[in-house]
Amino acid sequence: MKANDEGKPYDDINITPMLDLAYVLVIIFIIMTTASVQGIKVNLPHASSAPSLAKPKTVAISINNEGKIFIDAIPVTGLDDLKARLTQRKGVDPNFPVVVKGDAEVQYKSVMDVLALLGEMNLSQVGLATQRAH
Repeated sequence: MKANDEGKPYDDINITPMLDLAYVLVIIFIIMTTASVQGIKVNLPHASSAPSLAKPKTVAISINNEGKIFIDAIPVTGLDDLKARLTQRKGVDPNFPVVVKGDAEVQYKSVMDVLALLGEMNLSQVGLATQRAH
């Protein structure tokens, strides 16, 4: 420790540099927050309520534990009904994505039948939904 003129050691800490740094940080924070909200006010146009054709809607095909098939939560009577609905959808958008969700307890053959049908229809954007491992 350094002693003053009288021979007593300094026992206090100079906090002026720390306060200078704190003030600089507060000023930077104020400038950054006000800079992000400034701008010219404009009257933005409203988007149309029609669905956008740029991003196709994904079709979800679900198979529950009893083997019943659903397309977007609507039950179908069998693979023929599923094929008819998918053919109708393919007429609107030939490259729509499909996600197949099979219950963990469903027979593997039911999921394979749906995947085979999607292959016959030449639907290439097919995904299988799973859960993350715990």
